[in-house]
Amino acid sequence: MKFERNTLLVLGLVALVFPLLVGNQYLLHIGVMVLLYAILATSLNLIVGYVGEFSLGHTAFLGLGAYTAALLSLRLGLPVWATIPVAGVVSAIFGAAIGAITLRLRGPYFVIITLAFAEVLRLIANNWVDFTNGPMGLSGVAQPALLADASPLMAKRFYFYLALALTAVALYMAYRFVYSNNGRAAVTVRENRFVAQSVGIRPFVYAMRAFVLGAFLAGLAGGFYAHYITFVGANVFGFAFMISMIIMVLIGGKGTLIGPLLGALLVTLLTEYLRELQELRLSLFGLIVMAVVLFLPNGLMGFLNHRREPGERDGADRTAPGTQGGTA
Repeated sequence: MKFERNTLLVLGLVALVFPLLVGNQYLLHIGVMVLLYAILATSLNLIVGYVGEFSLGHTAFLGLGAYTAALLSLRLGLPVWATIPVAGVVSAIFGAAIGAITLRLRGPYFVIITLAFAEVLRLIANNWVDFTNGPMGLSGVAQPALLADASPLMAKRFYFYLALALTAVALYMAYRFVYSNNGRAAVTVRENRFVAQSVGIRPFVYAMRAFVLGAFLAGLAGGFYAHYITFVGANVFGFAFMISMIIMVLIGGKGTLIGPLLGALLVTLLTEYLRELQELRLSLFGLIVMAVVLFLPNGLMGFLNHRREPGERDGADRTAPGTQGGTA
């Protein structure tokens, strides 16, 4: 817990000074995308890492948030400060509705149904032309008024700090959940559902809380994405976003707070570095995931925590009463 807090503090300080030291719009864009994916990976990790259910439909909440923000901006003229929170709330409401159905299922049934919900929403967005503009999508999503006279570099810096603020909110909410009774109950359900029920824990209730929180955070990311890209199309429900989120969680380490951040950083940088490989990039990511599953089943954070444990145990032994280091 202390290690996670210290690591988050260091990462936060680096992120705060990064835009001030970088004057390249492309690098700032990569930084924004890292933070966006960090929010998405953190939201998915609540379901995959702490509840223990493998969802393939998390893009449903990303897409709902993006379309909500875009429609509120284009149809009602609401500013970004209003559209992003509303996008999170709308996604959370749909998360509660979808979770009420899917969380009663387990294993492959849960995976298939969540994927089906995302696909249904994609088809609706692609065919409801009067509302979503169909395949043409929603373009011209408004940017904040304070950027009207700002230079492109200042605009990138603004979006970086906005993404950083949303990432901080996501991490704070995830932290409060994980280290609360809700989080401990969810982990108990993940480890053994029947033992959890025997001690009075209701698996559906705690899984639902994690599911709704994950949907809310994904909706926030979707709302930010709509304003940052200024365009929303049905592809936001696509499987490409889902694959990226899964890879980030697996590589970074599911069931940890820092793991999704590391995964988002590594995968985003690799994606940009290997962009010229095009189709081969997906094959390479597949090989990376296979290697992680085989050799680092708990991800990078699981490996780091395992390397730290012997030293921590030795330190505890030296200071424990009755040991050589603890006797007078």
